[in-house]
Amino acid sequence: METHWRSVLIISIWTLVATADAAVNESTLRRHRFEYGFLNGSLEFSTEVISADSRGKDGSAIQSPHEQHLTRSSVIFGLTKVANESNVSPSCHAHLKQVQRGILSRQPWAMKVLDASGSKPSGFVFGQNYWLGSRDGCEGVRRPVGITLSRNYERVMHYSILTQGAPFGMDYRVIYMRHRSPWQVEIKVMSEQVLHIGLCLPSSCGSEEVKQLARDYVAGDSFAEDDMFDMKPEVLYMKDLQLSERFYQRLSFRLVVAAILVTGALMLCAQQVRVAKNADEPETGLAPVESELWQALDTLLKWQPFQNFVSCFDVANNWRKLSAMRENQPGEIPIMNGLRSVCAIWILIFHVVWYMYFTVHNKTVLLSYAEHVFFQYVSTAPLLVDVFFTISGFLQTYNFLRNEKQLEAVRRKGLWGNVKLFGKLLFHRYLRLGPLYLVVMGSVDLAYAYIGDVSVFHINERNDELCQQHWWRNLLFIQNLFDHREMCANWSWSLACDMQFFLLANIVLFIYAKRPKLAKVITLTGLMATITWSYGIGIAKNFEFSFDSTYATGTQIYTSPFVRVLPYIVGAIAAWFYQEQQFQVSELSERRIRRWWHLSLKVFVGCIYSTVKRDLGYLITISLFVLGRVLFSLTVCWMIVGSASGTGVWWSRLLEAKVFQHLNRLSYGIYLLNPLVIALVYSLTSTSSAVDPFLLSVICCGFTMTVYLASIVFSLAFELPYSNLSSLLLKGKPKTS
Repeated sequence: METHWRSVLIISIWTLVATADAAVNESTLRRHRFEYGFLNGSLEFSTEVISADSRGKDGSAIQSPHEQHLTRSSVIFGLTKVANESNVSPSCHAHLKQVQRGILSRQPWAMKVLDASGSKPSGFVFGQNYWLGSRDGCEGVRRPVGITLSRNYERVMHYSILTQGAPFGMDYRVIYMRHRSPWQVEIKVMSEQVLHIGLCLPSSCGSEEVKQLARDYVAGDSFAEDDMFDMKPEVLYMKDLQLSERFYQRLSFRLVVAAILVTGALMLCAQQVRVAKNADEPETGLAPVESELWQALDTLLKWQPFQNFVSCFDVANNWRKLSAMRENQPGEIPIMNGLRSVCAIWILIFHVVWYMYFTVHNKTVLLSYAEHVFFQYVSTAPLLVDVFFTISGFLQTYNFLRNEKQLEAVRRKGLWGNVKLFGKLLFHRYLRLGPLYLVVMGSVDLAYAYIGDVSVFHINERNDELCQQHWWRNLLFIQNLFDHREMCANWSWSLACDMQFFLLANIVLFIYAKRPKLAKVITLTGLMATITWSYGIGIAKNFEFSFDSTYATGTQIYTSPFVRVLPYIVGAIAAWFYQEQQFQVSELSERRIRRWWHLSLKVFVGCIYSTVKRDLGYLITISLFVLGRVLFSLTVCWMIVGSASGTGVWWSRLLEAKVFQHLNRLSYGIYLLNPLVIALVYSLTSTSSAVDPFLLSVICCGFTMTVYLASIVFSLAFELPYSNLSSLLLKGKPKTS
């Protein structure tokens, strides 16, 4: 009897398996069997997944608890449920329904689709908006995963998850939704409340179709996360992560390529000129093929003015200048090399943390680290921009006042003569700063257009769009006079400030050459005006040191030339005292000199840590902001004057080390390139990350080396050649020191 019932049971099971429309692979039925050679044949399933037994009395389909759970918890499965012939194309509808049936019947390829598509992870309260799933997992649906596993071991797995692909094309895409959940910390720094949902979708479904499906899905009552966290999501847009053809049609692409080709050609010409000048013996020179290549340019290269111009692009000569480390010459201020170099790297580290904010899924924790006492040196690094402004103000005034020939020319010339001299100075400054700046600006436009297409992250600062609209502002160095959210390469605001301060300082110095008292009145009036303006803006905007307040007042306080001119004026006044009043530090006793040096360091560090408490009242905050920056600039002035006078202590001698001569020559390139490199690398990662202080220190080292190498290449190509050309026009020969 027992044998009879066992036979009946076996026959029944066999009948059910044999009559099933879906081809269920053997690895799904026997999990412990490791079998090679699974054939990815036809995976068509019956259009009737739900049997007659799972229908209600009225004939409507009844969802199983398993299916109901998937509909509410899985976005990809939810989209397959809301798809119908009216909202998607027939092919898209058929493929989505096939995905749905494959998931319900647990086909390996469909399980990979489910697994590769994003769903809500933990950490939403502190900023986890990256439900990206797995881009690599979706790639594994399209083609078998290339991994070799030994036959000698049994594995608790369905082996066909490695080998089985989808019966139609699948693509990884990301859909972006803005949520309004009160259950997430809202920091108010750009648009952090954007959900990134990665989906492994059939290629037959268009972007507009998927967006409409997503709208229908979140509009219904199927999205469980909306019920629990009150998200009320709004579909923004979707990316297919493919580079568009428009990228190669951009004007910036043509200009950057043209700049690279022209610079490369000039470098090759410079190499030809250098080899020709060094060819003392007949057999020395270019190979025959190279001689033919340069034959057409032979006549032009023999023309001396063109030779001088081309020689500015000599890579070997420029590298020697860039890497040279020599003894400090009289009249030089060696500590400036160290200050600029250290501050450039310091600001680079700040940018590593700043751009990490847009790719980490625990933003709240990141900012909480920034408020810890230990990490204040990073979070207050933007204050170090004042070091550059102070140095610029000091150098501009110091060099002008000690140039007796130029001073005499200003006193002797009339209005028109001084206008021409002023224009000459402006032209040479633009020639030194402009080429590298413009090439980087074009590279920024290209890089952001690229990551806007292929990055999984929502890019809030669309520099590609901003540069197309507002490039002329950067060309004129006036971008900081507009809203900081509308700047192309917004970190270049300080370069615009510096150019504007250069113009104003030259006007005042020209006046000083003719009417010293009037220039002094203008300078002191400007100092009092910027302090008054800073107080007025700070009080009007209820300014605080909190990150949201700092970002919200970026245009009025952080990038405003009316506020940031303060350290430039302090540096200029210090240079006047040192040069005109013959202020000599060496007249003080050695003990007092050491005390002043150490006091300056303490004040410098104290200003860096003055923001450790960020919830002070706006009146106290703006007072700390203004007075702290005055003290900060004065400490930098003391370091400069002390170094120029030949005094110092152990830590100032470190800043005067020869190695900083090399880094100082790269500081302009480091300043311009580091945000571009950092943003590009972060944006091209395929998933979000969590902030970790130890890992962050390693990342900072990697970025520092990467930016250092990039700045060498860009400086050799687009900075030093034009600095040489400026010297050539001023002196009649390229700068050699």
